[in-house]
Amino acid sequence: MNLFINVRIALRALRVNRLRSALTMLGIIIGVAAVIAMVAVGSGATAYIQEQIRSIGSNVILVLSGSTTSGGMRVGAGSIMTLSEDDAKAIAGECPAVALTASSIRGTGQVVLGNNNWSTVIQGVTPEYLDIREFQVLSGRSFTWQDVDGATKVALVGNTVVENLFGGNNPVGQIIRIKRVPFTVLGTLAPKGQSAWGQDQDDVILIPISTAKRKVLGVSHANARAVGAIVVQARGPTMMKDAEEQVVALLRQRHRLQPEEDNDFTVRNLVEVFSAQEQSARVMSILLGAIASVSLVVGGIGIMNIMLVSVTERTREIGLRLAVGARARDILTQFLVEAVTLSLIGGLIGIALGLGASVLVSYLAQWSTLISGGAVVMAFAFSALVGIGFGYYPARKAAFLDPIEALRYE
Repeated sequence: MNLFINVRIALRALRVNRLRSALTMLGIIIGVAAVIAMVAVGSGATAYIQEQIRSIGSNVILVLSGSTTSGGMRVGAGSIMTLSEDDAKAIAGECPAVALTASSIRGTGQVVLGNNNWSTVIQGVTPEYLDIREFQVLSGRSFTWQDVDGATKVALVGNTVVENLFGGNNPVGQIIRIKRVPFTVLGTLAPKGQSAWGQDQDDVILIPISTAKRKVLGVSHANARAVGAIVVQARGPTMMKDAEEQVVALLRQRHRLQPEEDNDFTVRNLVEVFSAQEQSARVMSILLGAIASVSLVVGGIGIMNIMLVSVTERTREIGLRLAVGARARDILTQFLVEAVTLSLIGGLIGIALGLGASVLVSYLAQWSTLISGGAVVMAFAFSALVGIGFGYYPARKAAFLDPIEALRYE
């Protein structure tokens, strides 16, 4: 008896008890759908974190001005500028694991264009900042070290500022006022999206750091070289730890800190932070998929149960087939095909529901989901294996019935 005939017999047998067949497939349907949806949620979280890693730049270490203690009073981290442009130059020149550094000073301010205005982040930076953070200039051009040295009033605007301030017009060449100081827009920045901590990275205006200090954000005359942060780029992903250790050692030396004193700066290895989050997301994805797979096992047990009932109900039919010459292998194949057919039909329906559930979760929960072709194939293949694995025992029981006893069965 060939496979095609077995499939026809299996489908006919399943049609006889449609409700029972549908309820039997329900476990497989739910299991496959759950696996696909849960893996899609986990993969979406992983992809989102990977996007965040790309958005901060390659091999980035952030050095922030730290806290100080004076007269027994401890001042919060970042409230005092303990870093300087000279620190940034020293790091670039004396730390072998460091490729680039960029000084940065940050504040907020009202930006005005005609009758429009927008409050945004104003960031004074050096040209290397754009390379380290991988900011792309979408139109126009970036500023140079000549602009920094001359403290020229030029600016690069982020996509959010363009949308809210310029209303669809080309910003390049237009004059805006930042805290009442006129600036010429040199270019626009390509969108980078939201950061992992919820900040809109496109809601920003970049200006030369010297211009920011002298004309916009201000700085103490006693510490004119002070900066709020230094962005460091390591020479490669394998040198991140070395770069971090070299930066800490150099800054402690430059700031004349004694061994028992705490750092007056904070070093953050952003890639390590995001990599830990990515690893957590991957583990979550695996756990969600494993939990969902339990439904497939439950569905397989349901198939075994129903197939055992079917063998009992059709004992006389099996005996008759064996009596007229059917081989044990034919009976085994027939019942095994029925079990696998139940699993595969349930798997196909489950795939459709899983894909729909992934889209629905993404839409309703505003959660990024990523449908994995591998997960779909894996869930479908696993549903077939469940049919074979849990259908084999009932099929074998049917195949090895005694024909005489089977014919006598009432």
